[in-house]
Amino acid sequence: DFLCISLVNGFTQLRYNLGDKTVILQTLQKVHVNGNTWHSLKAGRVGNEGYLDLDGINITQKASPGMNALDTHTDFFVGGVSSLNLVNSMAIENEPTGFTGCIREIVINNRELKLTATDPKGGANVGDCDGTVCGYTVCKNSGTCKVENSGFLCSCPQEWTGTTCEQSIYCSQNMCGSQALCIPQPSTLSYTCVCALGWSGKYCDSKIKFYIAKFVGNSYIKYTDPYYGKRDLQYSRISVNFTTNQTEGLIVWMGKSEDEDNDFLAIGIANGTLKVVVNLGERISVPLMHGKYFTCCDERWHFVTVVQNQTCIKVYLDEELILFEDIDPQRKYTALNYGGICYFGGFEIGRKVNIVTTGLFQKEFIGKIKDVVLFQDSKKIQLMKAEGYNVYDGNSEN
Repeated sequence: DFLCISLVNGFTQLRYNLGDKTVILQTLQKVHVNGNTWHSLKAGRVGNEGYLDLDGINITQKASPGMNALDTHTDFFVGGVSSLNLVNSMAIENEPTGFTGCIREIVINNRELKLTATDPKGGANVGDCDGTVCGYTVCKNSGTCKVENSGFLCSCPQEWTGTTCEQSIYCSQNMCGSQALCIPQPSTLSYTCVCALGWSGKYCDSKIKFYIAKFVGNSYIKYTDPYYGKRDLQYSRISVNFTTNQTEGLIVWMGKSEDEDNDFLAIGIANGTLKVVVNLGERISVPLMHGKYFTCCDERWHFVTVVQNQTCIKVYLDEELILFEDIDPQRKYTALNYGGICYFGGFEIGRKVNIVTTGLFQKEFIGKIKDVVLFQDSKKIQLMKAEGYNVYDGNSEN
């Protein structure tokens, strides 16, 4: 399998192969080779349907039946490869050669790669394209960069300050407490504080403890399983008590959620009913939906357990078996390689549930969660000891 973007006779070309055939997309227009025009390129695929967009002009390839997952476990190369004989003969039209030119701002699956001297894993024969300390996006938030003596100076728009215009003026004198995040509110010329786990109050200066976690919609907990290395991942299990009055929301995401190839087990509410999705590889899972509508958003406590026995999935709601399905009778993948990470209520600040889950779930969870047990552990996990923001004591009324 491969996915390759290249220049061919002045045109931009995308080629990918998911295991059965090579798909080729080529832009309608040529790129400028005068050396001073920046181009914006978007390329990728949804399943086996590809798209290629150069400066806003889009080409798509309609999907035909076949493979729909990209199985590549190699490094990600930009501008060239360590050895040209690594390049699949179908990945490029002519003999492969390294790229000559400038590349800036690479975003893969909504995550930006840092194109610095130290962040990549390796490389060779790469220089500074701009030639000055200003470079590209040194100044954040539309600030303008000027070279000054041996350094640079950012001229910031009126609502931003700091050496690189990284700080909102509304947060420059903020009173947010320990580990809190300051979120600017330009409409009110003010700010709000988003509290780290274990803190509450307007300025996140009140220490709290909780055994019931209350989620308010822009909350999340990220728990790292200390026993992950000892787990038998062919026989996973998670139990959780929850209550909500919402008809949409992600309750649990067991998995790293870094890219589309990560395994996961997810529990949430969709259209007012319980939804469970399990992916053991290649995202070939089928969402499992509970047939009884509006049973889960009645503000009562509900106890859900999901058991994965290789490819057989059992779901219990309030101790009644409601779903039992073999998601892959072929037994191609049988282990839940979740990376030891469990998210509750949502994902990190700025990462939207509907984007990270590619539409499987629509919103962050609003409600309460307690009594989370992983596998056959005798103890509930301590949510207080995880990472998270905007989570409150579910026993109190505020």
